[in-house]
Amino acid sequence: MGARGGLLLWLQLCALTHAAYKVWVPNTDFDAAANWSQNRTPCAGGAVLFPADKLVSVLVRHGHAISDMLLPLDGELVLAWGAGFGASDAGSHPDCSAGAPALFRDPDRFSWHDPHLWRSGDEARGLFLVDADRVPCRHDDVVFPPNASFRVGLAGAVRVRSVSALGQTFTRAEDLTAFLASRAGRLRFHGPGALRVGAEACADPSGCVCGSAEAQPWICAALLQPLGGRCPPAACHDALRPEGQCCDLCGAIVSLTHGPAFELERYRERLLGSFLASPQYQGLQVAVSKVPRSPRLREADTEIQVVLAETRPETGGAARLARALLADVAEHGEALGVLAASVRESGAPVGGGSAAGQAGGAVAAALLLALVALLPAVLLLRRAGRLRWSWREQAAPAPAGAPLGFHNPVFDAATSEERPPVRPPSLFLKADSGGTSHSYFINPLFAGAEAEA
Repeated sequence: MGARGGLLLWLQLCALTHAAYKVWVPNTDFDAAANWSQNRTPCAGGAVLFPADKLVSVLVRHGHAISDMLLPLDGELVLAWGAGFGASDAGSHPDCSAGAPALFRDPDRFSWHDPHLWRSGDEARGLFLVDADRVPCRHDDVVFPPNASFRVGLAGAVRVRSVSALGQTFTRAEDLTAFLASRAGRLRFHGPGALRVGAEACADPSGCVCGSAEAQPWICAALLQPLGGRCPPAACHDALRPEGQCCDLCGAIVSLTHGPAFELERYRERLLGSFLASPQYQGLQVAVSKVPRSPRLREADTEIQVVLAETRPETGGAARLARALLADVAEHGEALGVLAASVRESGAPVGGGSAAGQAGGAVAAALLLALVALLPAVLLLRRAGRLRWSWREQAAPAPAGAPLGFHNPVFDAATSEERPPVRPPSLFLKADSGGTSHSYFINPLFAGAEAEA
């Protein structure tokens, strides 16, 4: 079986076992135009120059006729079947410019922490990964294609489930350590960082936290290096910064508190099939991942982050999809294993446009209509004696003589801010538009732990 066939077999095995994997994209191949200073491979009769002080392994796939070649002090040329070099007079090819050798670009320019350099096995149309998740997570299998040469720089401590390179798969720390110390390993991995294997695959159906928070400074530095180290300005007011993302974006973030019945892959498929397939959500990009929960919220250690990114901020599609997801949780939350949902939205587009700016008012109006539609049914069930609920909140008792009543969540924002969050398994829907609206709606059919019909 050839090298390409081995890679395909490995990827198929990962797909069958639902293992998460990341594939390294760049290479140090001789025949890749991007590896040369003139963005083209050396032409016939041209001179070839490798950096003298760089270690590198270079795969040569085809035959080449050159006039001169300056090799590095330490490195290797790996010749594929039928590949080789022949001598040719300088300038014998009309496309070769005289006196300008083809310079092999710095092989040390590729960093493990650069999100641009990895391809995920979870890619699907309409879905994306936040920047930190684009780099291998601690539960991922890492694949370096066996049909290409490569060199990767390490910074900091990196831990993954396994590493496949040069036709071998390393799952034990001692085996990988021996490989990295060998000449083949030193030609392909460099830098002050440490690469480790041995983590378990993610066995939690609700997903696992990527575990790359400590590496995010390196990830963002590598990602933003072509931009001078600065994020481009967001095209909207009150832009959002999702967990694991390096720069602000326009759209919405839906946070889900989940129970043991929640399955991350099933929820992704639901998003793809029931929502992103709709024409009204075309152009949106969605990222779904498990992230650490804010320390001030003690109900759970983690939550599911659903990022709705606008590719055209003036459309307001993210706000519409966020409201649709809230409605979906209200109707199917128990079956999906979702206990609570909250929303944050970015503001209006910079330079005009009102679709996104009206999102907060539309959310409030939708919640008010839901409340008006729900109250008659609740009162009817209450009057018939078929519904009981109790509030289990740690709020201070009302002062003597204070009126007892129901606060309208649309107009009583100040009171809403002071109300402590409802503890799972209550169904809690919160809408926060651009960080300015603090209104929320509690569904009384699900809010009480003692609710029963």
